[in-house]
Amino acid sequence: RLLALFGVCQLFFKLDARPRQSGAMVRLSALSAVALAAAGAAAGADCTGVNAVSSKCSPQESLHHREFFYVGGQSAPDPTGNITIGQIYVEKLTPIIKVRSTPLVFLHGGGISATTWLNTPDNRPGWATYFLQKGYQIYLIDANSIGRSTANNPANFTMNVGMSVEYVEMGFTGVKEYNTYPQSQLHTQWPGTGLRGDPTFDQFQQSFIPYTSSYVSQELAIRTAGCELLSLIGAKSYLVSHSLGSKLALVISNDCPQYLAGSINLEPSTIPFWAYGYGLGGRSANPWGLTNTQVDYEPAVADSAELADEIESVGNETLALRNCYRQKEPARQLPKISSVPYVALTGEASVHITYDHCIIDYLKQVGGEPEWIKLGDIGIKGNGHFGHLEMNNLDIASVVHGWVKKKQGWWW
Repeated sequence: RLLALFGVCQLFFKLDARPRQSGAMVRLSALSAVALAAAGAAAGADCTGVNAVSSKCSPQESLHHREFFYVGGQSAPDPTGNITIGQIYVEKLTPIIKVRSTPLVFLHGGGISATTWLNTPDNRPGWATYFLQKGYQIYLIDANSIGRSTANNPANFTMNVGMSVEYVEMGFTGVKEYNTYPQSQLHTQWPGTGLRGDPTFDQFQQSFIPYTSSYVSQELAIRTAGCELLSLIGAKSYLVSHSLGSKLALVISNDCPQYLAGSINLEPSTIPFWAYGYGLGGRSANPWGLTNTQVDYEPAVADSAELADEIESVGNETLALRNCYRQKEPARQLPKISSVPYVALTGEASVHITYDHCIIDYLKQVGGEPEWIKLGDIGIKGNGHFGHLEMNNLDIASVVHGWVKKKQGWWW
């Protein structure tokens, strides 16, 4: 409520600076808004989670301008004529006072949409709010075939139903109960029980929508649309990705690194050549090392089968620390991807803490200088896979802000 009142006061002072001929009306409207916000606060309404739908609840968002666009896309024939395929939905949020010169472009993870960057399931401010308050212009993307970027060429995108209650509990919110890896017992930051029947869990689980398993098609589509978006933005941007979105960040980094100031990866799902199961072992994945589609190695690779013949396993696998797959030396390099400053952030209680070291080691092997921030090591404890939605989500956002400040040479 205090955030809402502060936002209305910001609006009052902004509007009060308009030409004087309309000043009386503007001041009256702004003061009326303040009075209404105060009345809502006094009413003591329960504005947690879905209860915030109530008209008695005031929003917690920072004041900003919102625009949306569809970017990219190609014409394709259809029995009705010509349609457009490959376009992505882009939501542009600009703070009232923009003080940062480098925009942030957000890429969501698998099974969800760009709404993951807005308010949390229990209706606390999310990362979009945080970075708007810090003066960043931000862009929220729905990846190809997902949400408002639903594909007009469905034959190219096999779609799966939204993730089950059980999967969400075991993988994200109730990891302590399922205990599939030792670090799961450190999970303390999910709001509520993390199990079905808890209102925060139910709201979160409902946000999982149909997602594609056609990863090749998705990566190919985002390469074109993503680079076009960055070109249109016209300023070097930071990609901020979560989970599966980090694969999209990598192919964009490969195809148009000239548009990027850096790549920030929260719990990246780019495990080299492999996908781990809940027990020991797993299956082959990411045939191009970190991605499903071709990236530019030196010496050049024409087919991923060439890489398959050059892979070795390193380390003994345990549930607490997985073995890694990498190239045999001398390793081919990824100069384009390596040219983009890279950081990964991993939660103390996430399953990613058991294997994200493999991603960092591989990026080093191919010529990069990646940074890895293990949140538990810097005093941010108890996070699972969706740290940007958990109770200390803004502490993690502050770490990201600090990393960008360091790269940009900002002191504030």
